[in-house]
Amino acid sequence: MAIGANYKVPKRRRREGKTDYYRRYEIIKSRKIRAVVRKTNKYIIVQFVYPTPIGDYTIASAHSYELVELFGWKAGTKNTPAAYLTGLLAGLRAKKLGIDYAIPDIGLHRPVKGSKIFAAIKGIEDADIMIDCSEEVLPSEDRITGKVIADYAKMLSESSPEKFQRQFSAILRNGLDPRELPIHFEALRNKIMSIYDHIQESSIAKDLIKQLTIGVGL
Repeated sequence: MAIGANYKVPKRRRREGKTDYYRRYEIIKSRKIRAVVRKTNKYIIVQFVYPTPIGDYTIASAHSYELVELFGWKAGTKNTPAAYLTGLLAGLRAKKLGIDYAIPDIGLHRPVKGSKIFAAIKGIEDADIMIDCSEEVLPSEDRITGKVIADYAKMLSESSPEKFQRQFSAILRNGLDPRELPIHFEALRNKIMSIYDHIQESSIAKDLIKQLTIGVGL
């Protein structure tokens, strides 16, 4: 452990591995809305956040469990397709509130090419929100739609049926054949897009967002 008169104890959230304060400072200096993407052991969470002197203000958000509760998603809530759909859902909600641009905030997650974090960002992009992210780090269409999972499930069902049943037991209990995941994914994506196509944008919210982005108000 470092010692000495000049040693400073790191802030608690930095010690706990939750916040990189230098990176956060660099992001919030822009006063732009952040697209915050976080993942846990079970879920994906996407929030559109604006920093204020008294704390972050969440404007729009989506949780991958909503895919199950609201839209009938039968696959996992932490895989790549679920991450994309959560980003898409949050992005559509933000778009209806007048958000057109956001800065990606992945926190302490490692920026691994093709990861779930970038799948969520791809979903935000497909909601017609401009977000600074290189196309090179986004996952392939096969990974986003679940084709990679479906191909693996098909291979496993043919080579080791017992292992197939064991590894995909949760999805099978939900009534979904993992080999049909891309079809289920496409149906759910279309359902989400259709629902939000019929929701009007809020003019009051758009005016508030405009004030925020030019530094007026909160």
